[in-house]
Amino acid sequence: MNKMSVLISSVLLTSSLALTSLPAQANLPFSVSGQKVPSLAPMLEEVTPAVVLISVRGTHEVQQRNIPDAFKFFFGNPRQQNPTRERPFQGLGSGVIIDADKGYIVTNNHVINEADEIQITLKDGRQIEATKIGADESSDIALLQVDSKNLTAVTIADSDKLRVGDFAVAIGSPFGLGQTVTSGIVSALGRSGLNADNFEDFIQTDAAINSGNSGGALINLRGELIGINTAIIGPNGGNVGIGFAIPSNMVKSLVDQIIEFGEVRRGVLGVSGRSVTGEFAKAMELEGAQGAFVEQVVEDSAAQIAGIEAGDVITKVNGKRIKSFSELRGKIGAIGAGNEVKLSVIKADGDEETYTVVLKKAETANVEPASIHRMLEGAELENNSKGFGVAIKAVEADTPAAMIGLRAGDIISGVNRHRVTNIAELRDYLKDNKGISLLKIIRGNTNLFIRIR
Repeated sequence: MNKMSVLISSVLLTSSLALTSLPAQANLPFSVSGQKVPSLAPMLEEVTPAVVLISVRGTHEVQQRNIPDAFKFFFGNPRQQNPTRERPFQGLGSGVIIDADKGYIVTNNHVINEADEIQITLKDGRQIEATKIGADESSDIALLQVDSKNLTAVTIADSDKLRVGDFAVAIGSPFGLGQTVTSGIVSALGRSGLNADNFEDFIQTDAAINSGNSGGALINLRGELIGINTAIIGPNGGNVGIGFAIPSNMVKSLVDQIIEFGEVRRGVLGVSGRSVTGEFAKAMELEGAQGAFVEQVVEDSAAQIAGIEAGDVITKVNGKRIKSFSELRGKIGAIGAGNEVKLSVIKADGDEETYTVVLKKAETANVEPASIHRMLEGAELENNSKGFGVAIKAVEADTPAAMIGLRAGDIISGVNRHRVTNIAELRDYLKDNKGISLLKIIRGNTNLFIRIR
């Protein structure tokens, strides 16, 4: 056998061995020189219509710089030291259709933040105006809705089953070039620390992610959504093989809360602490070098009620091991208030115990009343904790909600002849009514109707 024959045999053998290690869902649509060649094209042809381009327009306030005192009069109050003015902006990003029937699209909050106009461009070229349903700045998730037929939605995978080394494919519209697909692997799990104020539990991947990919899909080889691309590390915003995605389980939990309540009702554990490092574990005589060390438990918090104490080390959340306090914070922050969570804890005496904790509600809220109906803008809404209906917590003066006569303490109990149980039902009924609607209001011991259009 000559050298050329040996080389060809070696190449064919290598190709054959590579094929045997491919996942079962990989497609083998054609052959070259008698050898089948793997391709992701058939899977992508089904999934890519679910990934959209998002174009936004809006205005935001910017500070004037280096304006002499003599000219500040022309920019408003002459005594104002830092005058501002509105500046128009445009932006591009990506989004993922998660419900074709209801037209729900998930993206990053930073993609659509402060936008006055949101336009969706589908892969087939259709352009549709989108409505913002709700958003959560702390986790960088936003939910949009479009009214259109023949949409394609992606299936959501269980991101808790991901392992480092799993294949990953990123889909988005970098630099406004149009839909682009890149591939790589899951490089790490449970990443945090990009923004200490946010709730982070990122998937790290080396699939190329660039500016414009934000809000796009990270999928597995089955075409299932495993994450929403959100951030990169790289000079000048360029890709260097370190990208981050919000896990699909976290996305689903947050989106479900936005759909039901119009806001993220973030669960609160009620502990403060630090990550367990090797040096810290040695000082505390801990066998493991990972987890969340509890330094303080807030009085009457969910953690205290469950029995968690200062000095405990939380090692697992719902059976899944955590590496740091930031990861604990991110996972708890994605679980809604009132839900149960199982925490595995190493006690001070070294024993391991499991606690079932019912999370309490965070004090902050992020309702988007205008996304339900324009005449509700200025009202602070929440589901009525004392029964059915939507409670009006507060009404801002000189807003549409104030002008139609809504008051703090009112309960919206119905729309036309439909009983309203929660914010999600209120949104659905008002969305379907294109003309005049009547809000049934309970005000103290009185029932009344308020007309909106």
